[in-house]
Amino acid sequence: MFGRRALIAALVLLAGGIVTKAGSERPAARTLSPAGLAKVSDYIRNEVATGKIPGAILLLQQHGKPVYYQDFGVRDVATELSMSADTIFRLYSMSKPVTSVMAMMLVEEGRLSLDDPVSQYIPAFAGMKVGIEKKAEDGKVALSLEPLERPIAIKDLLRHTSGLPYGYYGGGMVRELYADANLFNSNLTNAEFAAKIATLPLVEQPGTVWNYGYSTDVLGRVVEIIAGKTLLQFEKERLLDPLGMTETAFFVADPAKFPRIAEPMPGDRNINPTTQVRDIRRPATWESGGGGMIGTVGDYARFAQMLLNGGTYDGRRYLKPETIALMASDHIGPETKIARDQNYYPGGSSGFGLGFAVRTSVPPGTTWPLGEYRWDGVGGTFFFIDPEDDLFGIFMVQTPTQRGRIQLALKTLIYQAMGR
Repeated sequence: MFGRRALIAALVLLAGGIVTKAGSERPAARTLSPAGLAKVSDYIRNEVATGKIPGAILLLQQHGKPVYYQDFGVRDVATELSMSADTIFRLYSMSKPVTSVMAMMLVEEGRLSLDDPVSQYIPAFAGMKVGIEKKAEDGKVALSLEPLERPIAIKDLLRHTSGLPYGYYGGGMVRELYADANLFNSNLTNAEFAAKIATLPLVEQPGTVWNYGYSTDVLGRVVEIIAGKTLLQFEKERLLDPLGMTETAFFVADPAKFPRIAEPMPGDRNINPTTQVRDIRRPATWESGGGGMIGTVGDYARFAQMLLNGGTYDGRRYLKPETIALMASDHIGPETKIARDQNYYPGGSSGFGLGFAVRTSVPPGTTWPLGEYRWDGVGGTFFFIDPEDDLFGIFMVQTPTQRGRIQLALKTLIYQAMGR
């Protein structure tokens, strides 16, 4: 299964300590067939060979040990440097689970409650309004600002029911206000970001609709306020350094590491029509808890294994098992009467927990496991955690345009390799 270079890379990951598994093995987990994994490799190899992506890394880890690791292609077609375990990727929204874990640490300590109003920590949020489009008798549409029916709560930030959207043109007047605010490119501090977003209207009433947006960025600011330090300082103190996630940050500070940065194809750099993938060689002021982190496959593997272990890693506890279970439970199910916006990224077979999509039904024609939880990034990276099979997977790639297609195809092939 392993080529020579892949085996060396896997040993690098093993030496880095990503294999630690606390507790006893769970029974009756499915295994991955060599023939099925060969199809996975063939698929990714073809994506590289046909010029859709420069390169990629896939890690599958079961029972605390890598059962599949392979790197494909190059980090950057301009340098032709081979993809390797120390390659640095833009994680984008795979930052959200990290920020969510930091918040839940504070919840466990009694310093934060899921029901706390955000305005308890950021007073400007008490005055926020909801923007409703209304058509006048002359046919013109104007934005009416209406008061909140209830405050935005911390749980709304974790489950994306705050009413804080991402901005884009053509998505309605509120989203266009967010697009005009150019928040992605503003490079504000988290305090400045929170102050600016508090001047914008919400796209709907809190707690009514799952709507993907800046919720986790605001959560990062709440974490800063409670911790009394920057988001990265708190993350390094409580999570990143203890776990050994030494390459995870908000930009690449050391120029000697610049050649290790993965880049998309030259014609595949647009996140949206107005925003290109971020230049992570430039120092960033904004520590975006929703989309700003960078890291390596080995770093994120430590984080994923900690979650799969129920909150422990290498003898140290980060969260309680019941906290992980709460995060990986659906918090927007039918009983909540929370609607789903037109861009419901988790998909029809999944709900959403506190920082992750959570599988709540089995997709037709499959036996995919219930309770699998996951998320991805707009740059192409994705991860999933499958407690039933004691397995997690991490795919590292930089491709804004191909990410959805590749993610679905890969997940399908991986689960087919398990007979699912």
